[in-house]
Amino acid sequence: MSYRIGVDVGGTFTDLMLFDEESGRYWRHKTPSTPHDPSEAVLAGIAAICQQAGIDPSQVAQIMHGTTVATNVILEGKGARVGLITTEGFKQILHLARSQTPGPLAGWMIMIKPEPPATLADTREVSERMSARGEVVRPLDEAQAEAVIRELVDSGIESLTISLINSYANPDHERRLKAIAQHVAPHLPVTISYDVLPEFREYERTLTATMNAYVKPKVKTYVHNLDQHLCQQGVQAKLNILRSDAGLMTAETTEENPVYTLLSGPSGGVAGALHIAIRAGYPNILTFDMGGTSTDVSLCMGEPNIARETVLGYFPVKVPSVDVRSVGAGGGSIAHVPTLTRALRVGPQSAGAVPGPACYGKGGTEPTVTDANLVCGYLPPRILGGAMQLDVAAAKAAIQKIADATGLGLMEAAEGILRIVNENMFGALRLVSVQRGFDPRQFALMAFGGAGPLHGNALAELLGCYPVIVPPAPGLLCALGDLSADYRDEFARTYIRTVDRVEQEEMVGMLRELGREARAMLTEEAIPLARQEIRYFVDMRYYRQGYEMPIAISETEFEGDLIPLLVQRFNELHDRTYGFMLDSNVEIVNLRAVGIGHVTKVELPEAEPGDPDASVAYTGDHQIYRHGEWITAKLYDRGKLRPGMQIEGPAVITEVDSTTVVLPHHTATVDRYFNLLINRS
Repeated sequence: MSYRIGVDVGGTFTDLMLFDEESGRYWRHKTPSTPHDPSEAVLAGIAAICQQAGIDPSQVAQIMHGTTVATNVILEGKGARVGLITTEGFKQILHLARSQTPGPLAGWMIMIKPEPPATLADTREVSERMSARGEVVRPLDEAQAEAVIRELVDSGIESLTISLINSYANPDHERRLKAIAQHVAPHLPVTISYDVLPEFREYERTLTATMNAYVKPKVKTYVHNLDQHLCQQGVQAKLNILRSDAGLMTAETTEENPVYTLLSGPSGGVAGALHIAIRAGYPNILTFDMGGTSTDVSLCMGEPNIARETVLGYFPVKVPSVDVRSVGAGGGSIAHVPTLTRALRVGPQSAGAVPGPACYGKGGTEPTVTDANLVCGYLPPRILGGAMQLDVAAAKAAIQKIADATGLGLMEAAEGILRIVNENMFGALRLVSVQRGFDPRQFALMAFGGAGPLHGNALAELLGCYPVIVPPAPGLLCALGDLSADYRDEFARTYIRTVDRVEQEEMVGMLRELGREARAMLTEEAIPLARQEIRYFVDMRYYRQGYEMPIAISETEFEGDLIPLLVQRFNELHDRTYGFMLDSNVEIVNLRAVGIGHVTKVELPEAEPGDPDASVAYTGDHQIYRHGEWITAKLYDRGKLRPGMQIEGPAVITEVDSTTVVLPHHTATVDRYFNLLINRS
């Protein structure tokens, strides 16, 4: 069996792509999401796409699934009741945190401090202590520990976190506590901090482990049930879940460490976008993924930018993640006029899949971005290849609410909604580019998601970044990203030394040991040796600084004079990132090895460019409303476009899963890979 399926569950639609590794053929399918139980849409989509391809579901060998279950649990505050066990004297660790408050200057007065995932009432201390070198300072009091665990279990906790001081150096006491907990309550989910984040900084380690325990029951239930339902449907495929760093992990690992999936959904889009962009010759891109509920943006320079920490709500969770910024701006984002300010706002509330925008005819009545696009003519009345008829009258009735509340005309209100949502997304793109010292004009803009191509050209005008790349099947690019994702896992150890005190042989020995752990993981996943890759990183900082930077090093450099090389690379990276270097001692804090198992990539169609005349794809004229007036745009069927063809704006290009708008004074060219490249004329 050589069939693989990529599945991406969004807030409005669930996207699937089926790939045959032997023939290179692929099939695509889109189905409405089922927010009450995301697995329903996944199962229905798998059955539909297998029928479309004419294969039995039992022929599918592997399913790669990007999920937002863990993210939604945290954002909605619907996780488990978590018990926390800490070292004696450290009960308030989650509440003290980093003693930082947000700006402005009065932030400390107006801040409403969020309740951490484990309350003080559900936190207990045990008598034990490890030194920072991993030596036992005080033995674990097992009798007291068992009494504490029984007390928490009897109080009704649903998940347990064990995070002891300095356990990153020696996890023996954490492991013993886990064994006691499993004896006391065999079915209670237990998370120990060493398994989630074996690094120093007790607050971040404890918080990350507690977040893992917080989402664990619901994610475990979802993954387990999906696996069971797939079996009942005759699908014997291996289920893999996409990690936040755009790598794959097994369903079993996901059930134990679901915190690594917090940005699973957005990372699939970044992986797919980069796969397309590099092939098209644009390795430096800004990704712009606009769906029905939110917009995710990131900056990539040949590979995803992996951050060491991600922030969900108020909480910094220290797991490797694709550096993505999300805003509540999607096709389903609801426009509203607050009574106090009387100023038009868009989002972050969304109509989602149910009831959806007013024009979907599913009971929605609130004005959304999709309704505004329909009223302004950017979105034609028939979408999904003609399978879905949009209700123009319902969209106008919804937008009229905004017009009445603001005193604007219907068309001015609709265009105002689009301008505001564009500015919201423009702000997110500035955060990942300008704010970090990158000029967006030196990047291409990859527009995808169901609504991305509708707004991509407008965002490029604001940012000045060209070309806008609209890939084939842009609404399904996240599913392609799931299929293109490699197996990935990370192994780390804390190793705190100033460089003048580092023994190279000791450090290299630890790196090699981490590399062997990564290699063993890849072998366990049945990845052939030729497709295995191990990457090494050393986290470094100036002595007594609070934050470190990862420095890449190759195994071939282990035998050379390694320390001066690392210092040189650190200084260069610090200068490039912050604009200066310090004449100060440099310190190593962590060592890590990343194991990558490369999978067979989906090869999309390719053809030599031909005649620029695109009249064969022309289907008629269409009116769009722009800058206060109606103008005539040409309609094109993207399915009939071939490499080399050019389309002058204004134009609207339709396809099954998305619609692309080419604004006046812009030209869209079809490249050899069937991407649309939009540039200023």
